Amino acid sequence: MPGTEKKVKIKQAKYQIIAADIASKIVENKYHVGERIYARSSLASQYGVSSETARRAIAVLQDLEIVEATKGSGVIIKSYEKAAKFVHQLQDVQSVKEIQRDMLETIIQQKEELEKLENLTKELVSRADRFHSLNPFVPFQVTITNSCVYLNKTIEEMNFWQNTTATVVGIRRGQEILLSPGPYATLHDQDVLYFIGNEQCIGIVQNFLFTANQ
Repeated sequence: MPGTEKKVKIKQAKYQIIAADIASKIVENKYHVGERIYARSSLASQYGVSSETARRAIAVLQDLEIVEATKGSGVIIKSYEKAAKFVHQLQDVQSVKEIQRDMLETIIQQKEELEKLENLTKELVSRADRFHSLNPFVPFQVTITNSCVYLNKTIEEMNFWQNTTATVVGIRRGQEILLSPGPYATLHDQDVLYFIGNEQCIGIVQNFLFTANQ
């Protein structure tokens, strides 16, 4: 659903979490080289996992030569340095995962914001269309200046409707407004011409009044 914040979760296997925890305890000197720690069954009970999960955690540490596991003798801490290296690698991997997670969250947020903007734009266009369809007689206006090629010409002389398909509904001159001015009304500098028509006619009227080659 747009606008709903989405959380990205990155899960790690339980045996990896246990291996990382044991290595971290070695680095923190909670376990020391040569020390014997829990057997696999005790380890499984301590972390609340199955014996197979505990076995896989110890296998990871043994492959990295951090511990040595012998049947019937439990698990013995073998190397502080390799435990530290493993922990640092995990921290680097976690940092990368956090960056990936942040990037993905940012992409999701940007996508949601773009969808929201698109929806707002569509709604604005829809409302504007409805407004014009409900109010077809809301007039456009244009101010007459000295550059108008029809100064002092009547609406009839310029064939206004025939050339623009727009209908003049009023002319404001100073503080006076002449409604329905008729075909003999003339245009003067600083008059404001009011007319109705479709949305395209505003450009047509401006071109008609101010294009010198008429």
